Amino acid sequence: MIDESDNIFGMNLSAAELALLREQNLPFEEALELIGDDLEKVDQEFRNNLRSNVPIISTIGEHLLRSGGKRFRAKLLLLAAKLCDYSGENHISMASLIEFIHTATLLHDDVVDNAKLRRGIKSANYQWGNEICVLVGDFLFTKCFTRMVESNNWKIIHTISRATMIMAEGEVEEWVRTNDLLLTEEGYLSIITRKTAYLISAATQIGAILGNASEEKEDALAKFGMDVGIAFQLIDDNLDYTSHESGKKIGIDLQEGKITLPLIVALRRCSEEERVFIRKAADSQTLTEEAFCKVTRIIEQYDGIQYTLEKAKRYVESAKSHLCLFPDSRQRDALCALADYIWERRL
Repeated sequence: MIDESDNIFGMNLSAAELALLREQNLPFEEALELIGDDLEKVDQEFRNNLRSNVPIISTIGEHLLRSGGKRFRAKLLLLAAKLCDYSGENHISMASLIEFIHTATLLHDDVVDNAKLRRGIKSANYQWGNEICVLVGDFLFTKCFTRMVESNNWKIIHTISRATMIMAEGEVEEWVRTNDLLLTEEGYLSIITRKTAYLISAATQIGAILGNASEEKEDALAKFGMDVGIAFQLIDDNLDYTSHESGKKIGIDLQEGKITLPLIVALRRCSEEERVFIRKAADSQTLTEEAFCKVTRIIEQYDGIQYTLEKAKRYVESAKSHLCLFPDSRQRDALCALADYIWERRL
C-alpha cells in the first residue's frame, strides 16, 4: 500500500486519468519525426568520431553502434535545442558527444559488473576482454572532451565536465553500497540522481545553451532533464523484478548486489524472517531462480514495484511541469511525449 506521506507530488493514478494523459500527448512516433533526420546525422557523427589509427578501437566502436540503444540522451538534446529555436548544426555534434560519454560509461560498467550481455547481445568485454574495453572507454571519454574543446563553448564544456564528474561519483557510491541492505530511499535517490540523471539533465541544458535561451528557460530544461532522468532509472530498476516486453533480463541487479527502490520498500515493511532471507539471497554467490522468485514475491507483497512505479510517474509529471514556461509547440509536446513514454517503458 502507498502511504499518503509517500505521495511527493500529490498524484493519483486512475486508469481513466492515464488514458486521458496519453490522449493529450503527441504520439511518440510523431515526436521522433521532428528529429528523425538529425538522429541519422548523430549516428554518422558517432561513427566519424570512432575513427582511429588503432583498428581495435574502430572495431569495438562499430560493435557498440550496431548494438543499438535508445539514443535517449541525444533525442532529448535535439528536442531541447529545437524548443529553444536553435537553427545551427552544433546540436548534432553535441548529441553525439553525449552518447559518447554514455557509451564509455556502459563499457566501464560492464567491466565492473563482469557482464556477458548488453542489450541482448554479447557485451564488448565478453568478446574482447576487460582490459581493452577499459582502454577503449578511456578513448571515448578523451575523444569527447577533445571535440568539446574544439567547439570553444566553455559553458557547454563546464556543463558536461561537471555532469561527468558527478556521474562518476554516483557510480563509485553505488559500488560502495553493494549488498548494503541499510541503504535508505534517500541514499538510493542520491545515487541514481548522480549516476543517471545528471548526464540527462546536461543534455537538455545543452539544448538550451545552444539556443541562447534565457537563464530561466535553461534552468527549466535542466530541471526537466533531472526529473526525467530519475524517472528513467526508477523504471529501469523496477524492470529487474518484472517480466516485460522490453527484453531486459530480470534478476541482474539483485545478483550484482544493487539495492534499488523496490527492494528498499520491501525491506522497510517486511518481517524480520523475510529480511533475513533477502540478506541471504543478496549475499549468495549464485542467485537461484527459486530464491529470486521468493524475493520478488516479498517485494510484490509489500508493494515495492507499485510504489516505485508511482514514484516514477510523479517525477514524470514534475518534469513536464517545468516546460510550462515555454509556449505551446510541437517541440514541447514532443518532450512531454518522450517523458510519458519513459513511464510506459517503450524506450
